[in-house]
Amino acid sequence: MFWLQLRGELWKLFGKKRTYIGFGMFLLAQTIVALVFRFSNASREMVRTLEGNSYVANYYVSSLTIATIMLFPIAYMLLPLYVSLVGGDLVAKEAEDGTLRMILSRPITRFRLLFVKWLAGVLFSLLLVAVLGFTGVASAALWFPWGGMFVFIPGEVFSVFGPADGLFHFTIAHGMLWAKAVTVMGLAFMFSCFNVKPAAATVLALSFVFLNFILMNIPFFKEIQHWFFTYHLNLWQGMLVEPIPWWKVGSSLIVLAAFNITFFLIGSTAFQVRDIKS
Repeated sequence: MFWLQLRGELWKLFGKKRTYIGFGMFLLAQTIVALVFRFSNASREMVRTLEGNSYVANYYVSSLTIATIMLFPIAYMLLPLYVSLVGGDLVAKEAEDGTLRMILSRPITRFRLLFVKWLAGVLFSLLLVAVLGFTGVASAALWFPWGGMFVFIPGEVFSVFGPADGLFHFTIAHGMLWAKAVTVMGLAFMFSCFNVKPAAATVLALSFVFLNFILMNIPFFKEIQHWFFTYHLNLWQGMLVEPIPWWKVGSSLIVLAAFNITFFLIGSTAFQVRDIKS
């Protein structure tokens, strides 16, 4: 019965048109970035940086490099938006439509109902991140050759990899990006369990994420960055350096796991005391 219920939740989730907005916007953004790099001088600064460090620029101006460049703005801005949109809908939308009354009239605990809905959100997040990685490489490969990967964040990261190593780092970065997607989705899911509209749950989750991001990037708060939520959400960036700081990644994963459990328990507690069937 659990799997039948999960299948039903996935059927409802992917039966909504808004579920596919994120997939479409990711593909559109990646296509635009690839075209701008291909038909403008946007890569000139990248070439100058590579040649200034004695690297063959043409080898690293590749589909992997362009796909990685695409990843940063999408992971910072678009990914939290679309997982929050789905997470905020999972409970609040059904409460708004009145379908929760019918669901709760059946012999199923509220905790199990929430867990199945949360698990559907986790699977959606996994699919969204997988599509993000695949379409990023595919759209870049249409205009750029296969080659090494170059990652550059001024003052933070300067990494060059061969094609095989680059693909490995790119793949595991998306594995860690899934942890970010699930956590932000769980945050929106928690707000969705309260007596609020779906849009309010989404806005509250995004506000919490962006407020943490703003505070974390205040220069005077640099020494306490690790206390902010978004600091641990960005653990996927650690996969794009060599050697990978596994101790830092592991500690961030533990913190995010604690956040996810806390979000679910708070949401579950709020949902348990709600009077939905009256």
